[in-house]
Amino acid sequence: MQTRTLGRHGPLVSALGLGCMGMSDFYGQRDDAESIATIRHALDRGLNLLDTADMYGPFLNEELVGKAIKGRREQAFIATKFGIVRDAADPTKRGICGRPQYVRDACDASLKRLGVDVIDLYYQHRVDPTVPIEDTVGAMASLVQAGKVRHIGLSEASGATLERAFAVHPIAALQSEFSLWTRDPQSNGMLDACRKLGVSLVAYSPLGRGFLTGAIRTADDFEADDYRRGSPRFIGENFARNLRLADQVKSLAADKGCSPAQLALAWVLAQGRDIVAIPGTKRRSRLDENLGALDLQLSAGELAAIDAAFPPDAAAGTRYPEATMRGVNL
Repeated sequence: MQTRTLGRHGPLVSALGLGCMGMSDFYGQRDDAESIATIRHALDRGLNLLDTADMYGPFLNEELVGKAIKGRREQAFIATKFGIVRDAADPTKRGICGRPQYVRDACDASLKRLGVDVIDLYYQHRVDPTVPIEDTVGAMASLVQAGKVRHIGLSEASGATLERAFAVHPIAALQSEFSLWTRDPQSNGMLDACRKLGVSLVAYSPLGRGFLTGAIRTADDFEADDYRRGSPRFIGENFARNLRLADQVKSLAADKGCSPAQLALAWVLAQGRDIVAIPGTKRRSRLDENLGALDLQLSAGELAAIDAAFPPDAAAGTRYPEATMRGVNL
């Protein structure tokens, strides 16, 4: 398994991790047995970075990951998150909280659900604009000092916020959506700030929420409760325009002799040794396909051809609805 270092002097993790969110939420029906088998298969293959959050479910995904790693804790590098607050009675409701006491309480609850003594990487899921980042990160630092957390990270934070946070405590990773169709970190200062400070970028949705795999052809490919049915890039003319871009990826992958997913993941990993990708899947077959990206080497000419076929800002539509977009890059 190829490995990459999180942060300048941080731990080694697999270059591809496993995003576990879709196993419990947002992407249609659950299959806990297959999801647990997929996590254990990932560990068997040498993939150790498992990404979850307390809001996935809510809470169900951490419990699922905890069951999957039982008896295999030493093989897993567990990343989880706090900060997006959901109402169990109405999971569509959202709030953001970065208050220090909430940080400490959320950590204790995640430790219990995961069934572990320490969280390897603890992220603030979204920046709380009502709480100074110094206060939130100070609380996270106290968790490191208490031995409950090994490393801390931020998710969807701006470069300026990252620098303020880093002044309080070293940040190992900044998580953001990053893929061929979401190139924001390269243009909004996020990746520049990461490299200035020696912070790794952890790319979530590196397959464009499945769109770049080539498997999605119509909205009917989604289950009735799949949130992508209401996502701007998957609606109407945006869908049609983005489908043409995905077909370009499919064509380039055919020329390379690989799957579209493998090409898209190899592109992300080729953007720098300080980038780790965490594609999500709940199936062992898809996991094996994704891991095949580690065997691909893209030449400078191939990277240029991919960029020409799928240039920055080519994707139609915002990556989240307007209200959700207001909570990123803060």
